[in-house]
Amino acid sequence: MTALTGLKLTAAQKPTQMSPIQQRRNKLAKRLWEQMELAKAEQSGTTFAPKRFRSVVQNDTGQRIQVEQAKRIKQWWFVADNGKLVLSVRYGTKLLELAKGKWAVEVGTEKELVPTLELLKSAVLAGELDTQIEAAANKLREGFGG
Repeated sequence: MTALTGLKLTAAQKPTQMSPIQQRRNKLAKRLWEQMELAKAEQSGTTFAPKRFRSVVQNDTGQRIQVEQAKRIKQWWFVADNGKLVLSVRYGTKLLELAKGKWAVEVGTEKELVPTLELLKSAVLAGELDTQIEAAANKLREGFGG
């Protein structure tokens, strides 16, 4: 028991379920991380294609197997009419309205893209965009008839 005396013991238990707000934050934070990796890869001249598993039915046996495929990620940034780089944030297929009537962030150059994405990710994890995420999630849910 002498080895445990140096540790701070607690009665905390792992929660069995995460709140819907935290799940949405984590989902958007993961997508922002993917965009950061895509931007870094584009700046260094490489490709970023994370892998995912899909279930596929074999034609000859009819058995389901897991196949690893590259996940396609679309860029959230584009060049605007004024020649500057602009970043729009998406939750699923819906654009997030970052402020009243503002749907995108003017980044300027590709060099500023990754720090801007990191700033957005920290804002999402801090809960600053919860109302916008909630609105986008509700619009997505309405599209499914629920």
